[in-house]
Amino acid sequence: QVQLVESGGGLVQAGGSLRLSCAASGRSSSSSAMGWFRQAPGKEREFVAAISWSGDATYYADSVKGRFTISRDNAKNTVYLQMNSLKPEDTAIYYCAARTGYYRISYDPRQNGYWGQGTQVTVSS
Repeated sequence: QVQLVESGGGLVQAGGSLRLSCAASGRSSSSSAMGWFRQAPGKEREFVAAISWSGDATYYADSVKGRFTISRDNAKNTVYLQMNSLKPEDTAIYYCAARTGYYRISYDPRQNGYWGQGTQVTVSS
């Protein structure tokens, strides 16, 4: 079992930055692959970024590559998403996801077993 709690969302102007955090707890949290998805109103949940359980591999959606950076601190069981050069189209609820027993989370949200409650990110133009 893995419990996930996100924080760090908010309102920012276009071009600004935010850092999201996802604190994991539970027996399998330190060895779980983790990542971020987002869901805008009226749209499906989409993959944003992922990091392997060991932290040695990262993956990004094309829409955020070069602007977002995912990292993890296994001593704190926390994953971060640093978001720079934010655009209005980045506005969404951001969800942390975890998947145990795999090197990486699935790009298909239905395949990931654990989710946080979500944190709102709003980018104004």
